[in-house]
Amino acid sequence: MHRRKFITLLGGVATWPLATRAQQIAKMPRVGFLGAATAADSSNAIEMLRTGLRELGHVENRNIAIEFRWAEGRYDRLPQLVRQLIAARVDLLVTHGTPGTRAAKQATSTIPIVMAISGDAVATGIVSNLAKPESNVTGSTFFLPELNAKRLEVLKEACPRITHPTALSNPENPVSKPIIPAMQSAATALNLTLGVARIQGLREFDRAFQAMTSSPIDSVVVTEDGEFAPNFQTIAALALQHRLPSIGAKEYGEAGGLVGYGANILALYRRAAYFVDRILKGAKPADLPVEQPTRFDLVVNLRTAKTLDLVVPPTLLARADEVIG
Repeated sequence: MHRRKFITLLGGVATWPLATRAQQIAKMPRVGFLGAATAADSSNAIEMLRTGLRELGHVENRNIAIEFRWAEGRYDRLPQLVRQLIAARVDLLVTHGTPGTRAAKQATSTIPIVMAISGDAVATGIVSNLAKPESNVTGSTFFLPELNAKRLEVLKEACPRITHPTALSNPENPVSKPIIPAMQSAATALNLTLGVARIQGLREFDRAFQAMTSSPIDSVVVTEDGEFAPNFQTIAALALQHRLPSIGAKEYGEAGGLVGYGANILALYRRAAYFVDRILKGAKPADLPVEQPTRFDLVVNLRTAKTLDLVVPPTLLARADEVIG
């Protein structure tokens, strides 16, 4: 063989895998993730999404690509961020929370959207029917009005002396609108006077809790919001500093709140991988029923109770799925 031909052959062998790799990357499915909070605050949830995808054979940067965009608590940025993901030619979108899901749905009626978590998708107009979404959206949702009303009952059981609870609520989040009336009805039935602290971001937490010190407020219910969840530890610390019994999501109790009650958010992120997998394999979102969590965990933090000089009723402890301390 002539030396020139031999070198040409070597060059073909050397470049062929690189060309194949480039083709593989070009064909790799692209998932766009639209986050309401920050990358750091959502790291645990994202790792659960990656875990779920790996279990189904989708390994990031090997046979699937994920493009991330983060609103960092500024919901007004969500429409712009979803447009960026669409411009990046993603094959589907994964969203966290109602504001992000609504922004995605308003931006596209063709790209499939998977809700990792969203509050009451029917009431907020995201889907018309859970069993048959009849749109490009599917995923997981749960009924936040009933859940937060139940939290008020659990808080009253944990701390019978309370009379003036307040709900932390983000007025920019559309799920807040039906939550407060449901909580007010529950408060009336429990002979409680419910207050509402409207908070739009991290900088307002201190102000809100300072205002509670000059009011009859004696306890706190942390409602659902994409800005609240990453700051559970901060909120729990402020509630403890002001000696206010508090309740929120399951993860809130684990972060230092007196009680946590709710669905396992990390498990929902893992479940989101199932919807991604089905869609990438050809299923249409309209044919995938929106799911609701069937299990709600109760967490009681006895370390926080001790700091507040509270004795948690044994009946509540007996029902707890997790007791801390």
